[in-house]
Amino acid sequence: MREKTSPAGGAVPWLVRPSARSWHCAPAPAEVRNFHASLPGYTPTPLTELPPLAVELGVGRVFVKDESARLGLPAFKVLGASWAVHLALAARTRGPVTLVCATDGNHGRIVARLARLHDRRAHVFVPQDIHPDTAAAIAGEGAAVTRVPGPYEEAVRRADEAARAPDAVLIQDTAWEGYETIPGWIVQGYSTLCAETDEQVAAAGAAPPGLVAVPVGVGSLAQAVVTHYCSRTTTPGPALLSVEPESAACLLASLARDAPVDVGTGETTMAGLNCGTLSSTAWPVLRAGLDAAVTVTDTDSARASRDLAALGVSSGPCGAAALAGVRALLTGDGAGERRERLGLGPDSVAVLLSTEGTAANPHSLP
Repeated sequence: MREKTSPAGGAVPWLVRPSARSWHCAPAPAEVRNFHASLPGYTPTPLTELPPLAVELGVGRVFVKDESARLGLPAFKVLGASWAVHLALAARTRGPVTLVCATDGNHGRIVARLARLHDRRAHVFVPQDIHPDTAAAIAGEGAAVTRVPGPYEEAVRRADEAARAPDAVLIQDTAWEGYETIPGWIVQGYSTLCAETDEQVAAAGAAPPGLVAVPVGVGSLAQAVVTHYCSRTTTPGPALLSVEPESAACLLASLARDAPVDVGTGETTMAGLNCGTLSSTAWPVLRAGLDAAVTVTDTDSARASRDLAALGVSSGPCGAAALAGVRALLTGDGAGERRERLGLGPDSVAVLLSTEGTAANPHSLP
């Protein structure tokens, strides 16, 4: 564990793990991309190059994967949920089915939308502190919404209980012992985002990424990113960086202890990242293949969101966390040492995964 001094003067924990660069794994199934390409309205989301950020961060080129409009929804999560619902309903060919999930925002709205498209019911459990507009958006998709008196983890527990009914199936993007198959399908679905990014970086005439930054809640998207880049034969791959709110940094704590750690969560505008427990299937992959981890404040994320908006990219607090995390490592006191440990030079290519647009998160930015 090391400490850095943020531009605002606060201490931000970070961790670098050089051994991760040598880890390899099997790739996601190739048919996932074909499935998404067959969906009405599918098109790859933009990969936007932002030269001013390259100058600020001292690297060759910076690209932002803009997930503000993915299949008509303002976040990336429809990729995972659509693939999982497709497989889950294929296994339930007879009788009514209610899709059940817990959410702190985007996942629940997407499951509700998919249920409506498949002419099924949806029941979504939300934590006590969810923004009223978020809950209303989920209900607007036709879902029954139950607010539970507790945090996200309690909403997950209640959803799991409800899904034990014979006509229900749990579509949850976090795994635990005994519930791994559907979360695994969701992670596979996210692989399309990574495949698109590869093609778009190459089409821009850029070198392969030297750094990929991904926001982390329960870790499922990060699991997909690590799986994608660690399944490739080219070595070395990019440095893979996770970014979490400082108030919900369960991955950083787990990496520091080298064992899964649950943390208490506080309030944050990065609502989709406000998770205190890692997905059980994400942890082994992240432990083996993630190169670095950092935390950011709401203020850091708000600044990044405003700066991206000024450059023409709609990015909510969770999506903008990727830029905030890269700034934390590549600027300020000690940045030279951190660059060296990440293997980054002045010609390196950085890819920031902006996982949501501003429409996905109604929380006010500080």
